[in-house]
Amino acid sequence: MDIRQVAKRAGVSTATVSRTINNLSVRPGTARRVRQAIEELKYFPNTHARSLVSGRSRIVGLIVSDITNPFFPELVKGFEDAATQKGYEVLLSNTEYDSSRMATAVRRMLERKVDAVAIMTSEMDRSFTQELAGRDIPMVFLDVGTVEKHISNIMVDYASGISQAVEHLIGLGHRRVAFIGGPADLKSARIRQSAFLKAMQKRGMGDPAWIETGNHRIDGGFQAMSRMLERTPLPTAVLSSNDLTALGALRAIRRKGLRVPDDISVVGFDDIALAEFTEPPLTTVRLPREEIAGKAFEALLASLSDTTRMGAEYQISPQLVVRESTARARD
Repeated sequence: MDIRQVAKRAGVSTATVSRTINNLSVRPGTARRVRQAIEELKYFPNTHARSLVSGRSRIVGLIVSDITNPFFPELVKGFEDAATQKGYEVLLSNTEYDSSRMATAVRRMLERKVDAVAIMTSEMDRSFTQELAGRDIPMVFLDVGTVEKHISNIMVDYASGISQAVEHLIGLGHRRVAFIGGPADLKSARIRQSAFLKAMQKRGMGDPAWIETGNHRIDGGFQAMSRMLERTPLPTAVLSSNDLTALGALRAIRRKGLRVPDDISVVGFDDIALAEFTEPPLTTVRLPREEIAGKAFEALLASLSDTTRMGAEYQISPQLVVRESTARARD
């Protein structure tokens, strides 16, 4: 089956079939006949040939940090949903927080001639993204971008989310509030930890000794919380840099023979789908993945539609979700 048979069935030229497939200007009645012929003949267009005609691959790249973290598959799904609605395919790469894998991801994007790239990761070496920028490939970043031509940035108001969590805990009477942060080389982790200290210091509290570092994974949260539980006095509440860290903290507290929230309240960050099914259900700060994904694709599509357009900055506001892992502090 090829384009000539479709043209013969529809009674049009092969050029008209090609224009219809590539969503170029064709009379509505003619386009309907072509699409009907495509359906009847079960013809599948050659995507490589289409890209040669249109100059576009209809592929957008998506680079994430850790596909095993439930936050990212939910973001990937939202991004793919948005892309599919507009007729784009998604080429996914996972960096594992490794800059060398970031280089490999960028190389794959260039080899596949993607039309645009969403870089939803905090580990960033500008030399890699310059390869994309040098070819005028539109990009959108999460937190680490600078708005320029073809480049947009999605800015998360982490300070607001952390402040909401701190206010919630202090409102419950907690004064010994600890924090488990993420890797220091990740900008988003540094921002969250800084926001925690500022929120506590604003209220006359906040001791750097109450801060431990994890790795944004469950094992790191478990180890950091275990170290914290060796201290005296114990914290009455702990705020985690992400939900996986909070899951590790829940386990460490239980292993110590303590109870959440009776002995220690726990708050996460991200609101992954699993958060409401932990025991007890996790109080956390919701970071809306669908909104982030939708704005990321929207930014890329806008740049593809207007090649002279400057990028834009998009604001994301997290919201506290109160569940059962927090309660009033004991006297």
